[in-house]
Amino acid sequence: MLIFLAGLGFGLSLIVAIGAQNAFVLRQGVRREHVGVVVAVCAASDAILYAAGGAGLGALLERAPAVVDVARWAGAAVVLGYGIVSARRAWRGGEELEAADDGAVPDAGRRLRPVLLTALALTWLNPHVYLDTVILGGSVAATYGADRAWFTAGAMVSSVLWFVGLGYGARYLAPMLRRPGAWRVVDGVIALIMVAVAVSLVAAR
Repeated sequence: MLIFLAGLGFGLSLIVAIGAQNAFVLRQGVRREHVGVVVAVCAASDAILYAAGGAGLGALLERAPAVVDVARWAGAAVVLGYGIVSARRAWRGGEELEAADDGAVPDAGRRLRPVLLTALALTWLNPHVYLDTVILGGSVAATYGADRAWFTAGAMVSSVLWFVGLGYGARYLAPMLRRPGAWRVVDGVIALIMVAVAVSLVAAR
């Protein structure tokens, strides 16, 4: 149990920082659009990557820096593209959260496919995810020897708890976002986060 809790704390310490993936989950959660799908994609992806790290894939990735470089440039392009889209929404304005006090924005507000593809891209084309889960997570898990599976399980659970809480807890921000101009602020902040992440990916060595 102590090893499981160590993995849980490790995962939460890495995932809580607001990045491209978290900003996207937060926005979908506030709008209540395909939240279940987005949460499932992010949590399942982390689980797969943590499992790969626990199985020793991290050591292989460290020997293949070209793979990380490809993911870094592709991820920077995707994140920058989403940042530009968010910046355009912030500049134009006009978006409102159309939800009753006890209702929700219908999932049909946006088609599922682009939301799903964006969630996948922001997860699998982000080298930070590999560094945190596969390489770093795998390295720490290896220190527990035969019990590394418990550490990996704890890290997996941390992702599930975080994304469920972020995706479904974001709806409580909805009342504030009914104010005029509120969405312009949200999209502006998301744009800044995305651009900052893209720059950090390009500048990484």
